[in-house]
Amino acid sequence: MPRREWTWRIDLAPAALWPVLADTDRLNEALTLPPYILQETPRPDGTVLRTGQAKVAGYDLAWEEKPYEWVQERSFRQMRVFTRGPFRRFGPVMSMVPEGAATRVSYALEWEAMGLVGRLFGARLAAQSGAAVEKRILHAAEFLRGLQPARFEMPPPKLTPAAHERRAAIVAQLATSPYAHGAAQRLGDWIATAQTAELMRIRPKVLADQFGLSRRAAIELCLAAAKTGLLAMRWDLLCPSCRGAKQSVSSLDALPSGAHCASCNIDYDRDFGRNVELTFQPSPAIRPIAAGGFCLSGPGTTPHVAVQQLLQAGERREIEADLAPGPYRLRTLHPGTVVEIEHEGGGFPGLRATATGVEALPPAANGRIALLNDAGHELALLIESRRWVADALTAHEVTTLQAFRDLFAQATLRPGDEVGIGKVALLFTDLRGSTALYERIGDAPAFNMVREHFAFLGATVRDHDGAVVKTIGDAVMAAFNDPADAVRAALAIQRRVGELNQRLAASHGSDTEGLVVKLGVHEGPCIAVTLNDRLDYFGSTVNMAARLQGQSAGGDIVLSLAIAADPAVVPLLAGLPMQQESVLLKGFGEAVPFLRLSVG
Repeated sequence: MPRREWTWRIDLAPAALWPVLADTDRLNEALTLPPYILQETPRPDGTVLRTGQAKVAGYDLAWEEKPYEWVQERSFRQMRVFTRGPFRRFGPVMSMVPEGAATRVSYALEWEAMGLVGRLFGARLAAQSGAAVEKRILHAAEFLRGLQPARFEMPPPKLTPAAHERRAAIVAQLATSPYAHGAAQRLGDWIATAQTAELMRIRPKVLADQFGLSRRAAIELCLAAAKTGLLAMRWDLLCPSCRGAKQSVSSLDALPSGAHCASCNIDYDRDFGRNVELTFQPSPAIRPIAAGGFCLSGPGTTPHVAVQQLLQAGERREIEADLAPGPYRLRTLHPGTVVEIEHEGGGFPGLRATATGVEALPPAANGRIALLNDAGHELALLIESRRWVADALTAHEVTTLQAFRDLFAQATLRPGDEVGIGKVALLFTDLRGSTALYERIGDAPAFNMVREHFAFLGATVRDHDGAVVKTIGDAVMAAFNDPADAVRAALAIQRRVGELNQRLAASHGSDTEGLVVKLGVHEGPCIAVTLNDRLDYFGSTVNMAARLQGQSAGGDIVLSLAIAADPAVVPLLAGLPMQQESVLLKGFGEAVPFLRLSVG
């Protein structure tokens, strides 16, 4: 099989180069290759046939897309088997070999021609592609060194004058939002100039690093941009296996309860706290994004997969790979059993594929992993991290942010629909002696004081990445994605309520007692529903949090043992006076233990 290879020495480590050079979606777009869509057809053996079509250099092409093969930070390769066009086979190979603090990067093209035309075209295409790839790789290296503003050099997209005018008007409107954080113009410019591949699924947490913003600021920026019409929201239902977005809708009330992943040939359910992700795209009126992608199965599309290798039936292979300690899963690309391991370093277990899934093999020598395909047919074997997508903005996380509640109060589930959430932290507050306050100073002054207390609570909750779900009389219910944020908010409320009372006394006249806040915090599973046209939470976790607030004497914090035991919460409690108590709460059959914190 003919092969052309190019090699460069780049003074960066493989770990720095891999995320950029293995992002074949952006690389192919920079090489001006056309986008395409794969047709996925399940086979009787459980695997999936992926076929594609495109037109390149005047040739109509049709092919079977074989799974990419890669070892993270070392190499990747791919081969397309053609049914129409000048080739039988064609594919790239890239490898990275460390040389001290530098890396020897090799890029090759391999092809098998279909007749004389294919041989001539293959040689010409390889020569042209090599020069084009070299230009992009060297440019990417300069980007990583901070010498270029974009990872790949390519001409800017062509937007209509009307689109530019709309963008300018919306950016000006966005800039006035308190949630824009001074980044409205930068976001508008980026949408107008970024690669299409970057805009297909805008993840705010990734944007945060790129724009130098905090994660919450980047999330709020994207939410405000969606509110003004610069961005469009997409609720993606991620496959728990490949983690691709197999169903996407524009609103929560259109979110299906489950989906089928044709790539993995499995059905799966939704989980608000795990596999429902909020992403964004430019508004079609600003910059329309065509369907498809420039590379639909490369290592950049599934960065959680550390190793993927395609083996023929009966094939045994040993690869070089150094995997960091952590939780991994051994599996294949088709449905079947999996093996979960906790890798503590040293030799890594091998994989044996069978007709039903995989089995772990004894570890080989350090830095090597043995693979064996006994499934009876060609199969891709995978080693993937079990850690979920770190950059995903889950539905649970975003709906516990005050900005989302403020900007999209109408975003609710279908009537009668409910979604399970594995864990949510809930904070309940109430005022001690509010009835006496109204009697003592009068309805109007007391009402104004209570209203200012609501503003104080709302601001404190937002400052700690939470959201006020609702108010009930003088009480507040707030939700947090992170239990540590809920506890930090509780501590801040009790430590700052004295400042609030000083302001109230200055503006409303002195009051002998001031406002005293009762506070309870708990975490656990619950369900999200629509109630009174807003997203709300129900279940025993909600009841427990409310009951614990009822045990507060005021000025203290009542914590459930579940939230107090959270590893991120434990350091927050160090040195605080506390005592454990137990009480029989309404609706619970046994006495409930809790911690009472005294906050100075």
